[in-house]
Amino acid sequence: MNTALQLYNTLTRKKEPFRPLSAPNVGMYVCGPTVYSDVHLGNCRTFISFDLIFRYLKYSGYKVRYVRNITDAGHLEGDRDEGDDKFAKRAKLEQLEPMEIVQKYTLGFHDVLRMFNTLPPSIEPTATGHIIEQIEMIQEIIKNGYAYEANGAVYFNVEKYSKEYNYTILTNRNLEDMLANTRELDGQDEKHGRLDFALWIKAKPETLMRWPSPWGVGFPGWHIECSAMSAKYLGEEFDIHGGGMDLAATHHTNEIAQSEACSHKQPAKYWMHTNMLTVNGTRMSKTAGNGFLPGELFTGDHPLLERGFSPMTVKFFMLQAHYRSTLDFSNEALDASEKGFRRLMNAVSLLDKLVASESSDFEVQPIIANCLKAMNDDFNSPVVIAELFEAVRIINTVHDGKGKISAVELSHLKKLMNDFVFDIFGLKDEDTSNTELNSVLDLVIDIRTSAKENKDYATSDKIRLGLQSMGIQLKDSKEGTTWNKI
Repeated sequence: MNTALQLYNTLTRKKEPFRPLSAPNVGMYVCGPTVYSDVHLGNCRTFISFDLIFRYLKYSGYKVRYVRNITDAGHLEGDRDEGDDKFAKRAKLEQLEPMEIVQKYTLGFHDVLRMFNTLPPSIEPTATGHIIEQIEMIQEIIKNGYAYEANGAVYFNVEKYSKEYNYTILTNRNLEDMLANTRELDGQDEKHGRLDFALWIKAKPETLMRWPSPWGVGFPGWHIECSAMSAKYLGEEFDIHGGGMDLAATHHTNEIAQSEACSHKQPAKYWMHTNMLTVNGTRMSKTAGNGFLPGELFTGDHPLLERGFSPMTVKFFMLQAHYRSTLDFSNEALDASEKGFRRLMNAVSLLDKLVASESSDFEVQPIIANCLKAMNDDFNSPVVIAELFEAVRIINTVHDGKGKISAVELSHLKKLMNDFVFDIFGLKDEDTSNTELNSVLDLVIDIRTSAKENKDYATSDKIRLGLQSMGIQLKDSKEGTTWNKI
């Protein structure tokens, strides 16, 4: 069990030793996608970040129950419960049943995450599959005096709650400022207070997704689903709650309020948030015209992209920034990541070709220790990557015959790369998985080797230079000829 792990806790704004409430078991809940449209890159960064956390906790010996929900009902146009249900709007637009919309975009979401080689969560519950649990939680909140029914809807009483609990504990916002920046209630508004939010919404005659409840036919508000599902699968108190930083101010703030109003306990020990994405220094968004979908990034089919980049290149790019840091997309940055990723994978492919010596010019254990220290320090993947490139330097030096490595150190080196590159980062070599390319290159290298043996240096050089112009570099050594992408 790794006891050195330190997490950054949003509530305390400081790092704390990780002490799971039910060690060695860890409960982790991450707010999943709202599946009424294609998954966007911000979602992908969040799920890639928590995949890293999931993988490392498992690697460290914890038994992790990772719950990631699917929002398939009740997500409105505005955070203050205004507008129409997004699933109903999309269903009417595409002339489909709402659950057809859910199925279509859930499958698309899973397809994208498979391309990024993320592990599936332990449980992936849906909002529509837990209506009963949400209704029961709302009933308990009403019973405890923190919610009220109004004309078939139920609202959370923020003013009543704020007298006993810190409503803004997650963001440290000033409650008076929040009230001042919220519109006044008009005579037709059913809410008692300006910050009150819906737990249950009365269905309109045209509402497609609706369920019976003690307050009439309707559907749940956006926030209650996560409180209900996290409590069902992880208990009233669990270890880690995560999501994008855009969820902290409203969704996660209201989750804490609902859970405390129901059980009088704070739901999560650690609140972890991934930071925003920017494009050439400007925040990525559809309205700014600089937002692109994962598929557009892979194909390059977007005005801001000069070409496409592979899923592993994009994943490696994301891992080069700490999950709490802003991540800026640019063609230049992606180009650099692609070269770095290729260099890393080329070095890994050389490991089995290295020949051990009786002595060693290198020690690998300090690199392993530095990688573990970085991961224990709030999952600092950029520092780990820097250490991995020190290992790359060692591999290339030994392969070029400019240094020696012992069998023991070579075994450490192989374990380091396998553990961190594949098991913890979840990267995979997209080039070497292409067996057809490997077979063709093996044939070309054999032809070139024969040409050299026959002193046909013109053909040998033509093959070498031709491959180089296509981005493939040949490297001759005593053990034979190897290739890598440049």
